[in-house]
Amino acid sequence: MQYLSDLFATLQAWLFESLVQPAVFALGLGEFVETAFDGVEIFLAGLCELLLIYLLLRPLEAKWPVQPVSFRARANDFIYTVIHRLGVFAVLIFFLLDPLLDQLAALLHLQGLRPFNLENLWPGITDAPLVSFFVYLLILDFFDYWYHRMQHRFHWWWALHSLHHSQMEMNLWSDNRNHLLDDFLRDVVMGLIALAIGVPPAQYVMLVMAGRILQSLQHANLRLHFGPLEWLLVSPRFHRCHHAIGIGHEAPGGRLGGCNFAVLFPIWDMVFRSAHFSPEFMATGVRDQLPPPHGLGRDYGRGFWAQQWLGLRRLWQALRS
Repeated sequence: MQYLSDLFATLQAWLFESLVQPAVFALGLGEFVETAFDGVEIFLAGLCELLLIYLLLRPLEAKWPVQPVSFRARANDFIYTVIHRLGVFAVLIFFLLDPLLDQLAALLHLQGLRPFNLENLWPGITDAPLVSFFVYLLILDFFDYWYHRMQHRFHWWWALHSLHHSQMEMNLWSDNRNHLLDDFLRDVVMGLIALAIGVPPAQYVMLVMAGRILQSLQHANLRLHFGPLEWLLVSPRFHRCHHAIGIGHEAPGGRLGGCNFAVLFPIWDMVFRSAHFSPEFMATGVRDQLPPPHGLGRDYGRGFWAQQWLGLRRLWQALRS
């Protein structure tokens, strides 16, 4: 592990000094040189994450697939994954919000108000990194559950989030198949929550990476469940039910709703009565994609730009109505 850590640090330093630092100064952005160095670290971590996901999950998909998946479906979802895993979308927002919240905290302190922080409720928790990591992960997952559930509650929000559900050939890259505006809103909210409860920046990076790897597993084209332990961690079967046509995004009567909103831990679905433990691996997609008379034949787009544009059109139509 030490060897791998040293190798990573050496590669980061070489990449930064050879390519990134000269480019930063050439563009007259010297004040951002430290941020650029952190960006190189996150970029390399994203590369390692992509490689790890592929090496672990692709063989499993080949061995125990739920359905055939076309190259086009994989390639398009891979574009989304590269944008998010190498574009450091969520982490960049976190670091952009950090100084703004520091100023807000200083203002509140002058007014005699003390912002909420997990350290205030549990003194010394940050001295036990492993314990604090899982506590932070659990808290963030709780808020992520409710955020996800609200995406299925409001028509304007579903207009964006439905892009994620429109993949009828789910695969290991499908986790990041989201509208960019939808992802921006989520990452701002989760970044604010993480800062509010006192998550250290370095630990936030690890929390994001751990969550993303697990969500790649959930979306994999993999006939896998966790048996009697399925209530502990969201499995591919449990999450596939969330993507199932007419089940994962509908309530009785065809209204917006659904089941299995938990991002990592199914306990939230069990507590708030939205869990559906089905033994089947059901067909995925959105009902209105289906041709008449079963659906509306709605087009969600076949390529990245078409999907983004059509998402904005659905949002506009939802807001107008």
